[in-house]
Amino acid sequence: MVSSWGIPEIWSRGANTFRTAPSNGVDIVLLAAAFRPVVRVLNYLELEGQLDRSGIATSVDHQRQALADAGVDVVRSPWTDGHPGWAVGGKLAFDDPVFETYDVAHCNMIGPGSIAVARHARRNDIPLVLHAHVTREDFRGSFRGSNLVAPALGEYLTWFYSQADRVLCPSEYTKGVLEDYPIDAPIEPVTNGIDTEPLAGFEGYREEYRERYDLDGMVVFAVGSVFERKGLTTFCELAQRTEYDFAWFGTYDDGPHGSDAVRKWTADPPENVTFTGWVEDIRGAYGAGDVFCFPSKVENQGIVVLEAMACGKAVVLSDIPVFREYYEDGHDCLVCSDQREFREALERLEADPDLRERLGENAKATAREHGLDRVGDRLVDVYEDLV
Repeated sequence: MVSSWGIPEIWSRGANTFRTAPSNGVDIVLLAAAFRPVVRVLNYLELEGQLDRSGIATSVDHQRQALADAGVDVVRSPWTDGHPGWAVGGKLAFDDPVFETYDVAHCNMIGPGSIAVARHARRNDIPLVLHAHVTREDFRGSFRGSNLVAPALGEYLTWFYSQADRVLCPSEYTKGVLEDYPIDAPIEPVTNGIDTEPLAGFEGYREEYRERYDLDGMVVFAVGSVFERKGLTTFCELAQRTEYDFAWFGTYDDGPHGSDAVRKWTADPPENVTFTGWVEDIRGAYGAGDVFCFPSKVENQGIVVLEAMACGKAVVLSDIPVFREYYEDGHDCLVCSDQREFREALERLEADPDLRERLGENAKATAREHGLDRVGDRLVDVYEDLV
């Protein structure tokens, strides 16, 4: 339908539709400018190949899928030839442009490639979104020497994130952390979301993975890279004080870069603890395990928690701010502040199958609140506000 001014009465962009009201020509022109469509968005993950098994990569996969579902054209690399070296070579040899064209630059890491994108965006008046997956706080306890590097990292992140037109982060907790640095840019929380499609049919992997790793009874499990920050010592000491089988599905570094705690526990684990290393199908982890135990010390959100909840698992979590923000003790999880409470929570769950089922059903409902459709809507809203 066309208005008396010759302008369509329906304006669409991404997942959103706008209807114009009768107005004068000036207002129509202003409306057209205000709703200039976001044609292309750079969604850049520096070191993507090296990070392919990380939570950051999973979050970026969620963003890209959510944006595609919302009708946004996503560019994955900022470089015209897919690699900065080739792009610079093309510039020197043929005067080709180094950077791709896009309407919004959205970076998910903090290295030199992301700095180059940020500078290009500022020089060319392209809105810049920086996603704060990395903080000083969650870097501590990750690798050998990470605690010594963390203060300097905090200073760098303060400078880097402050270049943005908008900083995104996974939670209100992380927003507060960044504000305390302080970051000189607007900060908005956007959930990492949960993609349930890769988890479909996890139940069918139960027997295969339990037999593969010799697991029996009520299996207590965790998923993701093995770090002390994620509660490794608590996980293992809890296993020593119980008779349940424990399994941690995820990679670990037992070489010189690994922390002392990771090398200690993975080299000589308690008899009832299995560290599986990388598993080719994550459905096997969620199929084999019964109670998801995640005594993490610091998280910005924790995608694996949402995955466990989406699978209807009973979830036991540490009492940290971000878990209190997103989850409710006794409704969709059990929250514990020390080893005694963790042990008592496991005992309650073993003795009361109905409690496990109720927590699992409520957890599935919580996970649905973090669907990719909501991620896409939030990202599009942010982009629209900046363009």
